[in-house]
Amino acid sequence: MTADKLPGPGKQLLLVEDDRLVLAMMASGLSNAGYSVTSAESAEDAEAWLASGERPDLAILDVRMPGQGGLYLAQRLRELDHIPFMMLSAFSDPQTVEQATLCGALGYAVKPLDIPQLIPAIEAALARANELQDLRSTRQQLQAALDAERDISLAVGITMMQYRLKRSAAFDLLRKSARKRRCKLADLAGEIIQACEALNLQIEISAR
Repeated sequence: MTADKLPGPGKQLLLVEDDRLVLAMMASGLSNAGYSVTSAESAEDAEAWLASGERPDLAILDVRMPGQGGLYLAQRLRELDHIPFMMLSAFSDPQTVEQATLCGALGYAVKPLDIPQLIPAIEAALARANELQDLRSTRQQLQAALDAERDISLAVGITMMQYRLKRSAAFDLLRKSARKRRCKLADLAGEIIQACEALNLQIEISAR
């Protein structure tokens, strides 16, 4: 495996191709175009590089390779931090294209390749990858907000029962306590829930 990096800022590409001539040609052309290119001759080599903690902006995978093929590696990339990828193949039959699409490929190119024609496909895949990442981030933020609201509601209920307060008074008490401790209300709520669960567990153990 080799890595060719330009000093300027550039997107990191992982290029996986078993044909050394094609691999060298593509790595050189894409490096000259301003990308930072890491090349691997097999899915196994690519996995070894990824195991070191490296993460490309986009992986470009040959569909058919000796050993584990590109479709296998594509599935691994999906499982590994949602690493975006596009597929390369000497075949453009609908079945192969469908398999690549089902695996989550953001692009599909047929060999032999012309670098000037490949770059727009790479840029389109990178743009789509950014859109998907933004969508995942939005979903994660929404889920975090929903989880925080749930925890706060549960903590308010626990406080109501413990101090025999109305909901508004229990919420004010928690909010003042959070301000005094200089922590987020959701963090305080999480601590209260954990303490309540630990107490209930002790009660259950004692009752056995």
